[in-house]
Amino acid sequence: MSKLSVEGFPTVEVAADKRLVLAIEQDAGVDILHACGGNARCTTCRVEFVSGEPQQMTQAEKTRLAERGLTGVRLSCQIFCDHDMTVRAISRLEGSGRPDPGRTPEPTIQPPPEWTTK
Repeated sequence: MSKLSVEGFPTVEVAADKRLVLAIEQDAGVDILHACGGNARCTTCRVEFVSGEPQQMTQAEKTRLAERGLTGVRLSCQIFCDHDMTVRAISRLEGSGRPDPGRTPEPTIQPPPEWTTK
């Protein structure tokens, strides 16, 4: 079990094989967006790491962030909760104007991960 802290919310314990996007939503109770269903296409599940940022990322995350010119953020749909971390959920349903956060992501990282370094 790892500890997940989302700024402004209580710290929770999360299973090591859980996707960060699901842990933020289901365990921490944060209304994080995931418009594409957690497939590294839309970047609505963006988070900023306060501490515990993983040093590796999926190729899909790396590609999508580069395509969008995004820096200083990570895609929570492409990260496992395999260690303690603190994040800031910057892409939330509240105030987004969207009717819902998006389709619930699968329990496994999609597309199947090809791991690389940041």
